[in-house]
Amino acid sequence: MADLTVVLAEDALLGLLLPFWQLVIAAFVLVVLVLSVGRLARRGPSRMTTALLVTAAAIAGLATVGVLLQD
Repeated sequence: MADLTVVLAEDALLGLLLPFWQLVIAAFVLVVLVLSVGRLARRGPSRMTTALLVTAAAIAGLATVGVLLQD
């Protein structure tokens, strides 16, 4: 019975830390996104069009995978 209590306590701790790590990952993704958009903007309109098409395809793909993997 004591082992069950430890497992529940560990799950509770991880549950509290999970949103923090999601925020850290989101911050890194946002920084990289801003830097890459700035770099693409300096390269010109033709590269921006290609980048937007690739980004749209990636978003659609990730959304599809997310819907398919829902519980």
